[in-house]
Amino acid sequence: MNFTHTPLRDLTACIRTYRLQFMSKPISHDDCNCFALRQAARYVTQIYERHLGQVGVTAAQFTILAKLARKRGLTMVELADTMVMERTTLVRALKPLQRDGLVISESSPHDGRTFQFSLSDAGKKTFEQAALAWRAAQDEFEGKFGRSRAKALRAELFNLTSS
Repeated sequence: MNFTHTPLRDLTACIRTYRLQFMSKPISHDDCNCFALRQAARYVTQIYERHLGQVGVTAAQFTILAKLARKRGLTMVELADTMVMERTTLVRALKPLQRDGLVISESSPHDGRTFQFSLSDAGKKTFEQAALAWRAAQDEFEGKFGRSRAKALRAELFNLTSS
């Protein structure tokens, strides 16, 4: 048998050694930031979905309504950027809002190919009702987590996504 060393053979041996060392240590979810954040996000989302569902909107849809209530006439790109969402995800959340007549789109006066989104009158009413449900969800979460801890958590999370 020929045991000459070649770069490819040395690399293969290195990968096998690394893989065996890595595989011998099980990955702990306690060390995974992504796991912890996603688990917490699911937990918090369930609280908000329970309250907002009574008004007929999801948590994602509520955030869109809230953005448009604060600033009307946002384009798809502006809305996606401010929400840190992929445009395809935003489109999926917007379609039911448009179908139900809560969000309207109009061609931009500067560029007919660009649409600007705003709340319709029905959207404004739904947002007012949803804001009450959101307040109940907010109070529930802060009651469980603590008001000052929740405020600090929001600050950290907003800091993370603003960089």
